[in-house]
Amino acid sequence: MGARPGSERGQLFLRSLLFLLLSGSPAPRPAGGQLRYAVPEELEHGAFVANLGEDLGLDVSTLSARRFRIVSRAGARPYLEVNLENGILFVNERIDREEVCEAGGTCLLHLQLLVESPLELYRVEVEVLDINDHAPTFPWQEYVLEVAESAVLGARFPLESAQDPDVGTNSVHTYRLSPNGFFSLEVQTRSDASKFAELVLERALDREQQRVHQVLLTALDGGVPERSGTAHILVTVLDANDNVPAFDQPLYGVSLPEDAPAGTLVIQLNATDLDEGPNGEIEYSFSGHAPPRVRELFHVEPRSGQVLLKGPLDYERASLHELYVQAKDRGPSAVAVHCRVLVHLLDVNDNAPEVTLTSVSTPVLEDAPPGTVIAVISVLDRDSGDNGRVSCEVGPDVPFELRSSFRNYYTLVTTQALDREVVPEYNVSITARDMGSPALLTRSTLTVPVSDVNDNAPRFLQPSYSVYVMENNAPGASICSVSALDPDCQQNAYLSYSIADGHIHGMPVGTYVSINSDSGHMYALRSLDYEQIRSFQIQVQAQDAGFPPLSTNVTVHIFVLDQNDNAPVIVSPMPRNGSMATELVPRSAGPGYLVGTVSAVDADAGLNARLSYQLLQATDFTLFSIAPDTGELRTLRSFLEQDATRQQLVVQVRDGGQPALSATVSLLLSVVDTMPQTLSDFSEFSLPPEASSSSPLTLYLLVSLGSISFTFLLAILILTAIRCRGEQHSRQGDGCSLLRCHCCPGSRPSPDGLKTSNLMAQPPAGTAAATCLDMPGGGPPGYCYKVCLGPESAQSDFMFLKPCSPPRNNEKDTGKQSRAGQHLQVSKQVKQPNMDCVPPSMQHPALKR
Repeated sequence: MGARPGSERGQLFLRSLLFLLLSGSPAPRPAGGQLRYAVPEELEHGAFVANLGEDLGLDVSTLSARRFRIVSRAGARPYLEVNLENGILFVNERIDREEVCEAGGTCLLHLQLLVESPLELYRVEVEVLDINDHAPTFPWQEYVLEVAESAVLGARFPLESAQDPDVGTNSVHTYRLSPNGFFSLEVQTRSDASKFAELVLERALDREQQRVHQVLLTALDGGVPERSGTAHILVTVLDANDNVPAFDQPLYGVSLPEDAPAGTLVIQLNATDLDEGPNGEIEYSFSGHAPPRVRELFHVEPRSGQVLLKGPLDYERASLHELYVQAKDRGPSAVAVHCRVLVHLLDVNDNAPEVTLTSVSTPVLEDAPPGTVIAVISVLDRDSGDNGRVSCEVGPDVPFELRSSFRNYYTLVTTQALDREVVPEYNVSITARDMGSPALLTRSTLTVPVSDVNDNAPRFLQPSYSVYVMENNAPGASICSVSALDPDCQQNAYLSYSIADGHIHGMPVGTYVSINSDSGHMYALRSLDYEQIRSFQIQVQAQDAGFPPLSTNVTVHIFVLDQNDNAPVIVSPMPRNGSMATELVPRSAGPGYLVGTVSAVDADAGLNARLSYQLLQATDFTLFSIAPDTGELRTLRSFLEQDATRQQLVVQVRDGGQPALSATVSLLLSVVDTMPQTLSDFSEFSLPPEASSSSPLTLYLLVSLGSISFTFLLAILILTAIRCRGEQHSRQGDGCSLLRCHCCPGSRPSPDGLKTSNLMAQPPAGTAAATCLDMPGGGPPGYCYKVCLGPESAQSDFMFLKPCSPPRNNEKDTGKQSRAGQHLQVSKQVKQPNMDCVPPSMQHPALKR
């Protein structure tokens, strides 16, 4: 027997090395646009196969970074591997060609090589070359062949075939028979190029001379070195049974679908024997050289000759099965005859497509441009023809599509821009469908998460914020909180708050408020004063932590609310000696006489600045009253003889705040018979230094009153100048009477050569004088100048000029005197020219008409 002993393992490696040296280094061979290499089987781990880095033109130094690797299906054994340091393809596991490829023919290992950044796919085929590592073997060590002595010369007797797992020249090449005088050997070739031997009778047999003949059958392969296997054949000479069975035809062909169930009739064989009795009864069976796989799948009924299906068929494993069936009668010296049955399998669409995610590049950035490769997908259908043709598609309503790069290879790419804030993750359904009938499909779901990019600026919850803070707040107190949202995630959504640079009343904004950068809570750094600052605004910025960072500003309006923290300040009357204010009141004053007005200011606002006046103390409460809103102090009745000449009053000024604040002033009123020309304390309106410096409101009031007064005086002067200019033009055109020209300041020559002088009227103190000048005759009407001087004219710089109309009939020449303390107006009606008002040079008879 030529079986390989276990000690030949080392010799096998030496023979493989010799094979490589003789055949040369395996150079890449292009096959359909892909690399192809050849490697013998049974090489040890680490054996060199090819330099992929050089053949593919890749930079060896970047193979590891680009994740250069072999992609194989799940469950496949890693026979080959790539060294990422030098790009060499080497043997990772011992390759047994007979184990990898059960069927004969070319044995190929299909490799998919994947490299990333950018994503590239290469296809490599490695042919596993057979080496002569198996010797031919026979099913049995010894065979018994019964031959009738009546067998004719040239009769052929098929012998059991030897089996050799090797292929090509390493398989069974020929048979050899030991020398003998009765038989020769003839080697036949099957349709699949396999060999089998037939024993040929060369001399007539004589059972009486020799009952048994022993020969040695040797099977030789064509490998280097040559291997062989032997079997002993015992030829037993039988008595004559001179008719052998005969099949209808030597070769049968039948087609059978691969999904046929067990027990299906494959074919009905029929053989006939002309003998009778046991010599004519035929039994059917598989011949001795039927492969074991055939015996597993099929069964021959010995009596009927039916070939039945025994096991499941698989077209993808083998599309043709060759059955060798023999027929032998039951007579003595029965001779078996053989026929061949070819069973062709019909492919059935019984294999659904297989979807394999070869490489997945997830997550994908949301700003990835259209056309970005997400995954490489391979599909495989083990059926053939239309049943093995596969189409692949993705589900609807997803921004992805499949592009075919190689046959049954697809790349999943984006078709449009992604937005993580709209869809953070896609479940892409991939459907692979074959072209069979009915079609089979496979669905696979690929989850594609979208990675966030900082493409959204923070957004505040409100377009602006209005905050109301009560003045006199505690420093460090929280005044409000701002909040913003960022639809991004993780670091891109982490927000920090800050206050933009700026100034408030010349001071940096950072000295007024601060903000918590994490929570957005704002705090007042100082106590606010409504009287100093009533409102201000700041810019708050929210910025995310993305790269580059994005930010948004919002305006925060801060309004300071007034608090009743300022007491009223009395500005009039002001005590002269620091104790109390004094005032003279004429005894002749009647009810309602205005003694004076108590004036006060309050720096607060609103109800906190609304002042009310009341008499807190008085010598006689029935004598005086004060207006609660204006502060006017008036008499309630006339003075009596028994009334004290010195009246002491205490006036309280109270604001409307809660709680209310107040101030008081003491008044000393002296009742006199005549009013001297003295200045009362009620005329003092100037604020004390401490009030002026501490109350900006009072200062603003004084400045406003001064501006209004100045504007009023300036308007009077301008109107007077314009009027005088118009009078001058009228005098030059129509002539001007002497007295009309008195409106102009200074002296001007009259048409008669006379000159006029300024008119100065000195009314008595405390009165208002009105002087009317008119021209006699039919000239133009006269002009009346009224000079009104109040009681305070001694200290006032104001002079009010009013036009004076002619007196009515019921008016007297003398003026009416008003109540004491009020303005006295005196009107003088001039029916004839008042010569007292005319300069002496104008008192001439020639002026009268």
